[in-house]
Formats: sequence, C-alpha cells, structure tokens
Amino acid sequence: MSIANLLCISGHDPSGGAGLQADIEAIAAHGCHAASIITVLTQQDTQNAYAVTPIAQEEFAKQLALLTADMEFKAIKLGLLGSPEQVRLIAELAKNNPTIPLVLDPVLKAGGGAKLAQDPVARALDKHLVPLATVITPNAAEARRLCNDEPDLDTCGRGLAERAHWVLITGGDEPGEQVVNTLYGADGFRQSFSWPRLAHHYHGSGCTLASSIAAGLALGITPVLAIQQAQKYTWQSLERGFKPGLGQHVPNRVQRLLT
Repeated sequence: MSIANLLCISGHDPSGGAGLQADIEAIAAHGCHAASIITVLTQQDTQNAYAVTPIAQEEFAKQLALLTADMEFKAIKLGLLGSPEQVRLIAELAKNNPTIPLVLDPVLKAGGGAKLAQDPVARALDKHLVPLATVITPNAAEARRLCNDEPDLDTCGRGLAERAHWVLITGGDEPGEQVVNTLYGADGFRQSFSWPRLAHHYHGSGCTLASSIAAGLALGITPVLAIQQAQKYTWQSLERGFKPGLGQHVPNRVQRLLT
C-alpha cells in the first residue's frame, strides 16, 4: 500500500495544540504520512507563547537536505518560520520542485496575541513564498498585515490571489454569529463559506486547516475541493475539541469525519 508523504516545516508547540504536532495529527487522520522539520522552539502553553528560539540555520538546512534527498513528497505544508534564511531555503526548494503543492499558513501571532514571526520574517515570507504557494491560509489579521494593513478583506484577498494561486482568508477572529471564510482565486474566483460559531476559543485551528488542505492536495484532490473538505474536517475537530489546560481549547483531530 502506498501512503503519500507530506513535508511539514513549522515550530514546536509544547502544549500539543498547534505547530508540528497539529500538522502530524491532521495529516495522519487523512491517511498520509508527515515528515517534519522544526523551525523554532517555543516556550508556550495553552494560554500564550512567551519566547521563540529559531533552530540554528545549519541544522535546519542539513535536515531539509537530508529529508528531500531521501523521501518523495506529495505536498509541503509551512507554518511558523523562524528567520529570513529559512524562508529563502524553502523558496529554493519550492522553485526546484514546482509540481509539489505548497500550502502556506502565515503564522504571525500566537492565539493568545503574542507576536511570533518578526517583521523581517514576515517580509521575506511575503516576498519569497507567497508567489510560490498553491494555497495560503491567513486569518483576517494576517491577511491585512500581508497587505500593508489594508482594512478591507476583499481587497486583501484579491490582491494576494494575484500572487498566490489560491487564498483562503479565515474569519474566526472576526465578529459575527457565523464564521465566514472566503476563498479567492487568481482568475477572479471568489466563494464564501459560513460555519456556525462555536462557544470556545481554540488553539491550533489554523494549523489543522492548512494541514488538512495539504493532505487533500497530496491525495490528488483539486484545490477547491481540498479546501472545502478541510474546512469541514477542521470544524468537526473544533466541535469535538477539548480543554487540556488553563487556556484555550484544542481541536480533536484524531478522527476524520466528513460525512
């Protein structure tokens, strides 16, 4: 039996709610295998992130070279990145492998509000990775930040879609009884998805969503269908979520229930 390999490049969250652990759980739930490279170590719990330490550049580069020489990847999923140098190495990998779908979750802040990616990283990400991405999944605040603090999300979505193939702006942190996510395509495509707002605040929802999209692409599903199914899987994971500590709830990613 052949199992699709995905390469996840992101930070380590000791609480297990977000980061690489979230990626691995979501990808496994879709029947795929996740290989992982740590970009940063964090001091973090379910309430907030308190410190971020990037992995040494030579260690990151060596591990990236080892895995890509050894394994064939059907998709790449990016989360929190630790330095502009990491961004440039990943961009080089993507340019050398243009047929591998690349899903970018531009993690710029922790769920508790702490700033994670510093401005040079955000600038490098915007310059080098957004144009190479198959799908990017910013939340509303991240979309605005990537668009020079443009307040109108439609303007952000259309602008980002001129550079990336597909842009899904998530609305979990926006006001309203429904959570509205909006998908933008490079050809002017626009579609909104509404989901009932759940009662709690969640840690790791963005990682879960982006990893699920990457798994769908690795399995050969079209981007629009992968994005639709990933939203359903993520909402179900949140609905079944639990509170492991004193802070936010985390998704229950163990079972993939799409029916």
